[in-house]
Order: sequence, then structure tokens, then C-alpha cells
Amino acid sequence: MQVVEVMLYSQPDSVFVKTDTALNKKDIVVVNVDGSKEMGIVKTLDVGEQKRDLADFIRLATVQDKKARCENCDYAKKLLPQIKLEAKKLNLNMKIGYIGVNLDKTKITVNYTADERIDFRELLKILNNKFKVKIEMRQIGNRDETKMIGGLGCCGRVACCNLYLSDFDKVSIKMAKNQNLSLNPTRINGMCGRLLCCLKYEDDFYEDMQKKMPKLNSKVSTPDGTGVVTNVDFLKEQVTVSFTKDDTTEVKVYPLTDVKKGK
Repeated sequence: MQVVEVMLYSQPDSVFVKTDTALNKKDIVVVNVDGSKEMGIVKTLDVGEQKRDLADFIRLATVQDKKARCENCDYAKKLLPQIKLEAKKLNLNMKIGYIGVNLDKTKITVNYTADERIDFRELLKILNNKFKVKIEMRQIGNRDETKMIGGLGCCGRVACCNLYLSDFDKVSIKMAKNQNLSLNPTRINGMCGRLLCCLKYEDDFYEDMQKKMPKLNSKVSTPDGTGVVTNVDFLKEQVTVSFTKDDTTEVKVYPLTDVKKGK
């Protein structure tokens, strides 16, 4: 018996599944979530039985399940412009970014982003009458939208949220400052418009290095005398020091171990 984490395909959620079936990471499975048959991918193994609200494991996805999933994706693409049009007719200030269809096509999840609370009751009534299935409206964040849609990050790799992240850690502008990054939004924001999730990955390292490294423009002692710090390289653990004597400036690079902070 094990409890695994499964990231669903039709919505930006992970569920925890208790099963006797031996599963591996990246296995495609079918689970029952509140009476809805959903498909997803195993993200984490052996998460522990302390998790509540466990979903029911049904089976490893079959060829027929995967075919149904592809058909549902095509169906969702056809639904998207129709639902957008109905929302526009009602002048709802919302961005509908992703339509999820569960495996047995009994539920449609409309995921949207908005800057304010939206009264979608009239839209829900119209969609229920039009499609004759259960419709669920879900307001999600910009990060969740990118997680579901996917894309390539500034590093050229698939967005972390779409590839493997289950939850979003808090990311702050202080993390970018710790890494001496340009605070230009085009450099430190992801495709979701929020701060890059990867700023969090090495923040502990940069926090530690900030304590060890001398501050820019501070005076330090070196084997060649006292100078002023003009640059620091956290990764190489090197400090660039400028010396000025008789109107002549000389710049040298030292390993951190050869530099002592001034008092």
C-alpha cells in the first residue's frame, strides 16, 4: 500500500491516491475525484498516509483512455472560443485560459483569471443549457494558468510549473536582489508575469553568500593592501578590488579567502 501524488490533466490540481498497485513516477493513471473520472500523471511516490481527502485509484491508463484524453483535448479546443464568446456577451471581465474535460466527458472545468470577483451565475446557466453537462467555474492565478498551458521559459526549457512543480513557493523581489540580478521585469518575470519560480531554488545559497561576501564599495584588506570592492562573483567566490594610488587605479581579482572585510 502506498500514497502517491497525481497531477491531474483537466485542472491545476494534484490529488493524493492510496493504492495497492505498484506505481512509478510519470505513470499515467485514471483516478476517481469526487465522482469524476480523471486522468493524471504520477508526480511523487510515497507521500505518506497523513494526507486527507484521498482520491480513489482506478487503473493505469489504457490505450483507450489515452485516446479518449486526446479526443477530449480536441473537444476542449472547440469549446474555448464558444465559452469566451458567451462571457464577452455578458461583459464579464475575465480571461478564460484553459478548458478541462474529465475522462468520461461528464464535467467541463472552465479555468479563468480575473482581477476581481466575477458573478458568473448567468454564464453558468447559459453553458449548462448549451452543453448539457456539469460545468465548474474555477478562478485560478496566473501561475496556475501557465502550469496548465505550458511553454518554454527564458532558459529555453519547459516551464518548471508545467513540468514538475506541484505547489508554488513564495518568491520575493529580495531573492532577485540577493543574486544581484537586474530588476527589469523582462529579466526576472516568467511568462506568467510573476517573479520566476527558479529564483527560489538557490536562494539559500545566495543568502549565505551575501553574509560571507563584502559589500560593494566597501573597503577590504587583501595581500596587496587595502582596496575598494567593485564586484563580487558568488558562484566563483571571487572579489574584484580596486586600488588607487598616485592617480593610478589598478584592479585585481581575489578568491574570497584572501579578502578580509574592513572594520
